[in-house]
Amino acid sequence: MPNKHFQPPVFIIGVGRSGSSVFHRILCQHPRAAWLSRLLEWSPRSGQRNRVLMHAIDIPVIGAWLADHLEPSECYAYWDSLYPGFSQPVRDLVAEDLSVDVPPRIINSFRKQLTSRRSQLVVKITGWPRLDFLHRVFPEARFIHILRDGRPVAASFLKVEWWDGWRGPNHWRYGPLMPEQDEEWRRYNLSFMALAGIQWKILMDAMESAKRACPRAALLELRYEDICNDPMSCFRQAAQFCDLPWLPRFERAVGSAVLHSENDKWRRDFTPEQQRVLDSVLHDYLVRYGYELDQERHLAATSV
Repeated sequence: MPNKHFQPPVFIIGVGRSGSSVFHRILCQHPRAAWLSRLLEWSPRSGQRNRVLMHAIDIPVIGAWLADHLEPSECYAYWDSLYPGFSQPVRDLVAEDLSVDVPPRIINSFRKQLTSRRSQLVVKITGWPRLDFLHRVFPEARFIHILRDGRPVAASFLKVEWWDGWRGPNHWRYGPLMPEQDEEWRRYNLSFMALAGIQWKILMDAMESAKRACPRAALLELRYEDICNDPMSCFRQAAQFCDLPWLPRFERAVGSAVLHSENDKWRRDFTPEQQRVLDSVLHDYLVRYGYELDQERHLAATSV
């Protein structure tokens, strides 16, 4: 895809509810970034309209209004027009799922979103990482994985209308549970809080598997907590990783962003018993990723 004008795309990936949306919106404020807007949700096959928008947002005054009202979106209807089934596969998509006609279709569509000024497409995808799939289409692409403490992530699944865990693992988009996962869910009396935690672990396992298919230099991992604590440093790192110059206009955009992790909100919203279940289900993974429980909660969790 790269030539003297256009740069390889940047994909922001991660489990949903991990802070990737706010990171995506801020990174898209870089003057050289193009994005997939809500126009492609409303009219998936009208890529030319999105390109017109990329031109228009650089017009003084009206451009800022357009960017606010037609903000970056995941645009799964657009993705499904390029590859049917992209939005809700029952497992992660990998390179072997690509037929020969798909890569040129996606590449050509991406090219149509770029302008001479906004020459690098910044795309967000959540849920399954699809990293191996996308790396096969764009071998020179960059990937930014946004990682967040699994407890507020899993707890927030229970707060959004699109979570399909209420239907049980035989009817959701993440495939049937493995025997050990099913046993774990039953150990907690089919708790939906436990199932949300298991979902987070399923997606994190998929990410670890997908990372093995991607060159290490093509992947940057950022913690949502670090982004909230020191956004300037994290966005400098991201811009350098993406070969985006650090421009005063972008620095002002990062500096004006208001970020709060709210990682403790889930404890205020759920009962001590629900908290104990989630602490216990996720304990080993939290330790693995550096989110250790305090000693008191650890003792309570291991007493199940």
